[in-house]
Amino acid sequence: MFNYTQQTENIEFVEIAPASELPSGERLFVEIEGKSIVIFNIAGQLFAIGDICTHDDGPLGDGDLEGYNIVCPRHGAEFDVRTGKVMQMPAVVDIPAYPVKVVDGMIQVGMPRE
Repeated sequence: MFNYTQQTENIEFVEIAPASELPSGERLFVEIEGKSIVIFNIAGQLFAIGDICTHDDGPLGDGDLEGYNIVCPRHGAEFDVRTGKVMQMPAVVDIPAYPVKVVDGMIQVGMPRE
């Protein structure tokens, strides 16, 4: 999978919701362009990842957060929500990570243009 947070070209930001709807310690589940995405607010920083575990293609966003790692609720694979990088097996393939910004009080997620 690709870490889109480092990409500056071919990214289109999509407005999601007011930032006030995502307080610190919470997460927001959205669908953008047919992709399930979960946005996290960790101590005031926003991160967005694909809501799918690459180990078994199941949803990931309901897993426990341990620091910046999300733990898959089924088999314990861990991913860094900042980069999408797999941190613990049984997963071996990274998940997509998307850039997030707040503009005029609205959360925006950057999606790659195809």
